[in-house]
Amino acid sequence: MITMAFNCALLRTRSFVAVFTFIALWGFAFSITRYSIPEEMEEGSFVANLATDLGLDVRSLLERNAKLDVIHSKNYLDINKDTGELIIRERMDRESICMTKTTSCFLKMDVILSNPVRIFNIELEILDINDNAPVFRRKTMHLDVSETTPPGERFSLTNAVDADVGANSVKTYYLSESRYFSISIQTGSDGSKYVDLVLSGQLDREEHAVHNLILTAVDGGVPARSGTASIIINVLDINDNAPTFSQSVFAVNVSENSPVGTVVMTLNATDLDEGTNAKLIYSYTLYTSEKTQELFSLDPNSGEIRVKAVIDYEESQSFEMHIQAQDRGANPLSGHCKVMVFITDLNDNHPEVTIKSLKRSVAEDVSVGTLIAVVSVTDRDSGVNGEVDLILKQQEALPFLLNKSSEGYFELLVSKPLDREVKGKYDIKLIVTDRGIPALSENETITLEILDVNDNEPLFSQSFYTIHVVENNPPGALLTSLSAHDPDLNENQYLVYFIMEKEIVNISMSMLFSINPENGDLYGLKTFDYEREKEFLFHIEARDSGVPPLSSNVTVHIVILDQNDNTPLIVSPWRAHGSVVEEVIPRSTEKGHLVTKVVAIDADSDQNARVTYQLLQISDSTLFSLDQYNGEIRTTRMFSYRDPRQQRLVVVAKDNGQPALSATVTIKISTVEHAMTFLETTELPLEYEVFTNLNLYLVIGLGAVSFMLLITILVIIVLKCQKPKPKAIKMPPVNRNSLISQRSSTIADSTLISSDAYWYSLFLAETRKGKVVVRQPIIPKGAGYFVSSIPRSIGTSETSDSRASTLEQESRREL
Repeated sequence: MITMAFNCALLRTRSFVAVFTFIALWGFAFSITRYSIPEEMEEGSFVANLATDLGLDVRSLLERNAKLDVIHSKNYLDINKDTGELIIRERMDRESICMTKTTSCFLKMDVILSNPVRIFNIELEILDINDNAPVFRRKTMHLDVSETTPPGERFSLTNAVDADVGANSVKTYYLSESRYFSISIQTGSDGSKYVDLVLSGQLDREEHAVHNLILTAVDGGVPARSGTASIIINVLDINDNAPTFSQSVFAVNVSENSPVGTVVMTLNATDLDEGTNAKLIYSYTLYTSEKTQELFSLDPNSGEIRVKAVIDYEESQSFEMHIQAQDRGANPLSGHCKVMVFITDLNDNHPEVTIKSLKRSVAEDVSVGTLIAVVSVTDRDSGVNGEVDLILKQQEALPFLLNKSSEGYFELLVSKPLDREVKGKYDIKLIVTDRGIPALSENETITLEILDVNDNEPLFSQSFYTIHVVENNPPGALLTSLSAHDPDLNENQYLVYFIMEKEIVNISMSMLFSINPENGDLYGLKTFDYEREKEFLFHIEARDSGVPPLSSNVTVHIVILDQNDNTPLIVSPWRAHGSVVEEVIPRSTEKGHLVTKVVAIDADSDQNARVTYQLLQISDSTLFSLDQYNGEIRTTRMFSYRDPRQQRLVVVAKDNGQPALSATVTIKISTVEHAMTFLETTELPLEYEVFTNLNLYLVIGLGAVSFMLLITILVIIVLKCQKPKPKAIKMPPVNRNSLISQRSSTIADSTLISSDAYWYSLFLAETRKGKVVVRQPIIPKGAGYFVSSIPRSIGTSETSDSRASTLEQESRREL
């Protein structure tokens, strides 16, 4: 029935498709779908409808990217994803696909679907057709037969081989007509047909010395095919005893991979003849396959069989040797035996790992349980040697695990959350080990790249930056570079820096400072003045370019450092710009008398504001001295009649900066015979705004103090004049710091008026018994200050002290 169905399949392919479909559906119940087709089918021929047989929707084949993976063979088939049909892609030759002479020939393949991954096992049986004719390995066979050979003697002939199998292989042999010879057909253990030439009558060399016969081999196909060979028989005369073996069949076991030269067995045949006719030569008969002869050697003299090449159990589990022992007589005779060599399996094949489906990269935020790869494992060995185990090599704690999905298939899954900043790439090493002794293993490495996700905000190296900037910096100068680090990659790592807006006295921070958005370089946009602004506090933000963006900020404290850029300003004694200060004192002034006091202020700070005084020029260096710290000019002796009435001094006020800055004042001192008291006030230039709120309070206070001081001086003068014989005339404190204008008017108590727009520092004017403190505000342009310098009496006077103390208290109250 099978032969008839097969023959019908060749003629009517469509009718046979129904049978194949039935067979395929029958096999589906065992999880492996099987189909059967004849070889040599045309390209594009229909095999089966996979979508129907596998219970799939036709649209899912395209959507899930169905593909056909043929194991250990060429891909002869294809899937029509539009119809779900399995079709022939290339003509198949069964004899090329299955080299072994087996009746069954299967193509194993997998249908793999993605999203989710699913694998269907399919076996396609290739049925043989009679497309090959029998062929003899030798077209002409020569036989030497002794005339004494009795009828019934058998002679080995070269058998015919047919690439087809089963019924299409060699079925029988036919011999041309002969009254002396016939043939005997034998069947081997593998079903092969062998033929022996049998002597059927007594030979007579004188009657017929040579016999020419034709041997025909016919297969069992429909229609049958045949092949022929010529047999030439020479009739010999002598040697009538043939060699014999102890048994006709020998069985021996040999381990695979036995070393070359290993002795399998030694044959020992006997011959009853003597002499040359008893000496035997061992050889393989034509029934022994060429493959067997390549693996095993036979010593022609000793009959020893040795291993000649590497034996592989996976290629063949047994070998059949047909050996003859032939004597050396003039008409040699031979005896035959069969040796069956059975191969013992060893664990000599490493297991194999195959990656069926693989993701090369995944995002770091993928969920636990995500499928990374589908892995299949196989081992060509048998029994325990073919059982395998698959594990992950744990060089470190890997966030992956293997899950066995089916026999021989494993899934590689994510087992823990991934973090690219901890590790950006994994080399996952899979190790497969069989259970043989000793065990063999193989490994496969999967490289998985972790893709970045914007999950890290930028970080500055410091949370607070203090930056010192020396004043008078050039606009646009680089102050510092602020850099943040973001461990993410690509656009998630690209940072943009900007100043968080903040206004200071209605000025935006972006007008004072600028930051390079790409590298964080911070620049000052203006020249800073320590005397006006000493520090700035603002925030800088770093933001990455991810989606959504992440950011962080840092506090920046800009500290302005002072520079010696302000020249000391001489505020006392006051004089008009470029004019000379004139002082008037009595010639009777005693030694140590305070002539005037030079007071200079410096808008700088610390050492840059510390002012010292020096005499640059002096008419008579023996007459006056200058205190370098408080600027007091005093007499060093009394005036004599020889001293000129006018003295000229040039005083320089110098700060302690590097380099030092200075200012000078020229003081012209005139001596008179008697002290003069000026009560009228000095006229003020019209352009000065005297009566601002602060100046008004100062004028009132200084006027009151000056009035009381004048009363005190008059009382002291009267008391001094009443003494009968004064030994020394002590002049009452007079107004020594008064300024004489061009109109000969003065300000009482040496009150000075300044029209400078700004007062930069704190001025501390000392008197002998007390201090006057004048504050330093920022004044609107055009406003003036009153700075009082209180004269100090040479003698101690409680009234003067109290007045000085009162003035100091009043001045501090104003500050």
